[in-house]
Amino acid sequence: MMNQEEVRLMKGNEAIAHAAIRYGVDGYFGYPITPQSEVLETLEALMPWETTGMTVLQAESEVAAINMVYGGASMGKAVMTSSSSPGMSLKQEGISYIAAGQLPALIVNVMRGGPGLGTIQPSQADYFQAVKGGGHGDYHLIVLAPASVQDMADFVGLGFDLSFKYRTPAMILADGVIGQMMEKVVLPPEKPRRTAEQIIRQCPWAVTGKRGRKERNVSTTLEMEPRLMEKNNERLQRTYDEIAANEVRFEEYMTEDAEYLIVAFGCMSRICKKAIQNARAEGIKVGLLRPITLWPFPSKAIAEKAPAMKGILVAELNSGQMIEDVRLAVEGAAPVRHFGRNGGVVPNPGEIINALKNEFIK
Repeated sequence: MMNQEEVRLMKGNEAIAHAAIRYGVDGYFGYPITPQSEVLETLEALMPWETTGMTVLQAESEVAAINMVYGGASMGKAVMTSSSSPGMSLKQEGISYIAAGQLPALIVNVMRGGPGLGTIQPSQADYFQAVKGGGHGDYHLIVLAPASVQDMADFVGLGFDLSFKYRTPAMILADGVIGQMMEKVVLPPEKPRRTAEQIIRQCPWAVTGKRGRKERNVSTTLEMEPRLMEKNNERLQRTYDEIAANEVRFEEYMTEDAEYLIVAFGCMSRICKKAIQNARAEGIKVGLLRPITLWPFPSKAIAEKAPAMKGILVAELNSGQMIEDVRLAVEGAAPVRHFGRNGGVVPNPGEIINALKNEFIK
């Protein structure tokens, strides 16, 4: 039996694996790809099938892995997968089907550079894919952006809880820095796996396959009559509206008296905190708003702060993706500029301060 609370030093990817076991996950289906391979490797080393009964399977491909998740989710099981950017591209059709089936599942993307094969170095260039919906159709994922190894551990439970609450897939969108860095982490207490009876009570919509019980099927939208298809999409949109109204999460840092605002997530938010400390030592009043949920996005919080700002800098490890959502939130109430690096180049705090000065304090 695991300790109810345990402090360990580990990588972010390893924290995902440990937290999954402690949450009582029923099944993990994945495929190795850098820089997230430690998720699968750690699960294989810990052999939870012998302690909790958790299924851990290296599938033959990313496509196979996401469809195994689809099958497990349809039975009300707590199932998950993980991959990195090119692998996530292959999973998009399956993710769209899981969303259409209104099924809970957890998907982990530890981002690397792209497009194409790209580089194994860190990136945040999958923002569009995750937040705008990389698959087909009108759907959303609940997208959580960790900024620490502790977040990686905590967001497994949070992701599953939100996913089951709203019957929609959730994603942990981490950059390669967070997946590979080592930090102290407090692992969550162990949560026993649900029994079959508990799953049936929690998920009355699940396909059980048991004779003598009322048939429960996950509805398909294949070749659905247009008006029925529209009703199905409207039902999904009502769910998304409810999520957007209740599940926005963000962190503020030194924003009380700020004249300038930086918006950043993941590892960039950590670098920006140091940049803000250094900038304030120079007398520049700057603060940080870090989105924790990339979807639903903290548009209202940014909009409320915008009129008091002389400038807003969006700092990302990409060519400019989250900046689109920031600009939509600000609606011209303050000038918005972008700072980004590509190809796996992680900036230092001085670069961010220089960008802020060059854009707003010339």
